[in-house]
Amino acid sequence: MPRWERKRDAEYNIGNSIDGVLLRSSAAIPGAPECLSFLQKERIPFILLTNGGGKHESDRVAELSEKLSVPLDTSMFVQSHTPFSEFVHSVDGKPGLKNKCIMVVGGDYGECRDVAERYGFRNVITPGDIFASYPEIWPFSRVYAEYYKSFARPLPRPINKDDPGNSLKIDAIFVFNDPRDWALDIQILLDALLSREGIMGTHSEKNNDRSLPNNGYQQDGQPSLYFSNSDLLWAAGYHLSRLAQGGFREALEGVWAAMTGGPREGVYLQKILIGKPFKETYEFAEKRLMHCRQHLFAKGPGLQVPLKRVYMVGDNPESDIRGANTYQSQHGTEWISLLTRTGVYKDRAGNVPSWQPREIVDDVSAAVKWALQDSKWPES
Repeated sequence: MPRWERKRDAEYNIGNSIDGVLLRSSAAIPGAPECLSFLQKERIPFILLTNGGGKHESDRVAELSEKLSVPLDTSMFVQSHTPFSEFVHSVDGKPGLKNKCIMVVGGDYGECRDVAERYGFRNVITPGDIFASYPEIWPFSRVYAEYYKSFARPLPRPINKDDPGNSLKIDAIFVFNDPRDWALDIQILLDALLSREGIMGTHSEKNNDRSLPNNGYQQDGQPSLYFSNSDLLWAAGYHLSRLAQGGFREALEGVWAAMTGGPREGVYLQKILIGKPFKETYEFAEKRLMHCRQHLFAKGPGLQVPLKRVYMVGDNPESDIRGANTYQSQHGTEWISLLTRTGVYKDRAGNVPSWQPREIVDDVSAAVKWALQDSKWPES
């Protein structure tokens, strides 16, 4: 029996980050394409798990396939906002948002709106839509007026301070990708979070009511706020890491604290965080990995052996390594973290990772070799 055929009952799988592990500023990191080709040839299941996003999964996968010279498909790919697709329908007993008005924040032009609509959301607006209709909402963004006109759409309802019942109402806010115009986005998010029931142009009378939880803030039917990526930094083309979506969230929380009194007054910005390192994203990724495994081993004995180990290869200790180290699989699968030196983490004297991986390796090639040796492939 060929060696790879014996490994069809593989008990381990590979999970990879993308930026800083496979790519650096859109260019393949040396050895990355060969690693993915090897995993495909030897029928070792793997998925690509990234805190990046901004485009639909099918578009991003097509780009990755070209850049890495490896055929990939969406079944093995999870972006930061991929789990948002589940909110179209009911989740954990909460009604779906398919027909509700959601505001999508971040990304270039209206691309994230397009992604949300391809997920199945039917009523999607952006901060750019609001600015195009009401440029006085943040006059300092007028220098970007032509940019917003290029993709803005008419609002489903106006902002009508004299008739709130017929005014624009936002039911949920999703930060899909790194925002481009932080000031405008922060202002509009604050307007929604301080409103009554998400009705733009209103201000909740419960704000700063100290008899209520959170001093009344976000206690009046305001939209839920979701972030898809908590990374403070990411590995871009510049030689130093750049601020990521986590930087925007910190800026929003700083302004929120300044306006509400913040933690010193017992007020916190209530939000839901997904993406690495959070449990929800690792659960989603593990489920996706098991589906890939099931498809790969559909005609063999592979599924008779449970998934025992996943090797998480990443470049960011705060997201990749922390997530793998803290995730508790409901299936008893062990997640093993491997940290590369090709991205956010820099192996300098005295630079100890904030979360300690099982092993620090030079690059993804070294990570795959380490995983194969640790799993005793192909003998086991």
